[in-house]
Amino acid sequence: MKRWLKWVAWILAALALLVVATAVLGTQLAERKRARQIPVAVQAVALPTDAASLQHGRYLFMSRGCAECHGANGGGRDFINDGKGMHIAGPNITPGGVVAHYQAEDWVRTIRQGIKPDGRAVFIMPAEDYNRFTDADLGALIAYLKSQPPLSGGAAVVELPLPVKVLYGFGAIQDAAEKINHSLPPAQPVPVAASVAHGAYVANMCIGCHGAGLSGGKIPGGPPDWPAAANLTPGEGSVMSRYPDAAHFIAMLRSGKRPDGSAIAVMPFESLGQLDDTDAQAVYAFLKTVPAKPHGQR
Repeated sequence: MKRWLKWVAWILAALALLVVATAVLGTQLAERKRARQIPVAVQAVALPTDAASLQHGRYLFMSRGCAECHGANGGGRDFINDGKGMHIAGPNITPGGVVAHYQAEDWVRTIRQGIKPDGRAVFIMPAEDYNRFTDADLGALIAYLKSQPPLSGGAAVVELPLPVKVLYGFGAIQDAAEKINHSLPPAQPVPVAASVAHGAYVANMCIGCHGAGLSGGKIPGGPPDWPAAANLTPGEGSVMSRYPDAAHFIAMLRSGKRPDGSAIAVMPFESLGQLDDTDAQAVYAFLKTVPAKPHGQR
């Protein structure tokens, strides 16, 4: 019996040592990964100055998720602080913040490619959602942000629990720069209409949480208490049957509630509620055409 207990003790000690070694190695890999340089050549986009373009840039900022992380005034915002080691705050991106010395190319590289001016990857920002911005939309968004009053403070905060660091280090969680095909040319504009083509363009804002295939599943890097993102395809586990027409779908975007009145967690309804009717109807039209995938295949 004593010999058996010794063997158990040795096995438990070995397992504990393995866990510690994995955590140390994963943390080191994560630090190395975050420090890596990603050389991607980009070209500046034209920055409009007319009132209509600046207003369109504001619309994009408010409706595409930017304000969720950076605040409605762009001055930064604390948006995850779960008390369990995960604390995330979007930085101040007014002319008085971290972007004060951004050149035009720096804006493009950060928003479209997920790479900071120093060549390192952004970690939290879902640049994959913005990679397909047309030059005109990206220019309008940047011009709007550069036109805002400079605010002080609002530094970025990225504090991650050990499991997230380890998963990131071993590649189970990717940053935006890993998800983006940097060789793709900018998207070409399509007419703004309640159409499938325009809906496909607007729905790029959904892939950070729902995956490139829009079938949802656990959101990589999200807090453990976040529910899985819904399957937006017509495949197994789809939620789209709840929305028999565009009116029901748009009502959900505006209210943050399902047709039965229950609240939907996590989704950025502050932004989704700002989508105009044309964009919202276009997204619905597009979602009715996407290939079916089982829930969680992203």
